[in-house]
Amino acid sequence: METTLVNAGYPALLLLSFLAATLIPLGSEWLLILQIAAGGNVVASVLVATVGNLLGALTTYWIGLRGSDWLIAKVLRISPEQKERAIRFYQRYGSWSLLLSWLPIVGDPLCLIGGVVRVSLLRFTTLVAIGKSARYATIAWLTHLGGQSLAANVMHYYL
Repeated sequence: METTLVNAGYPALLLLSFLAATLIPLGSEWLLILQIAAGGNVVASVLVATVGNLLGALTTYWIGLRGSDWLIAKVLRISPEQKERAIRFYQRYGSWSLLLSWLPIVGDPLCLIGGVVRVSLLRFTTLVAIGKSARYATIAWLTHLGGQSLAANVMHYYL
C-alpha cells in the first residue's frame, strides 16, 4: 500500500495529509519525506501537504462549528477529557494556540474547539496554515539535509 501511495505522487500526498488532520489517525510526514527523497519538488510537496492538512483542519473546525456531541465523540473520536483539555488550553492561550494545531493528540481537538468557540474563519485559517506549513517545511528541510540515508530509514520503517 505504501508503495502505491509513493507512486501516486501529489494526489496521494494531498489525500493522506487531509485524512491525517480529520477522522483517521494517520501520519503524512513519511510520504512527504519519501516524495522529496525520490526527487519530488520540495516547494510543491510542502504546499500540497500543507493544503491537504489545512483542508482537514477546516473540516474539523466546521464540525466544531456546526457539529453535535455525537459527531465529536463518535466520528472524530475525541473524548470528553481531550475536549476539556483542549478547551482549558485554548482558554489559557487563546486563538494563538492554533499555531500548535500540527501537534499529535492535541492538534485536532484544538481545531475542533476553534469551531466551538467560533474563532473567525480568517484567523483560524491563517494561524493553522502557519503552524502546519512550518511543520512540513521543517520536515522538508531536514529531509533535504539528511538526503538518501533518511529516506532509506523511512522506507525501511514504513515499507
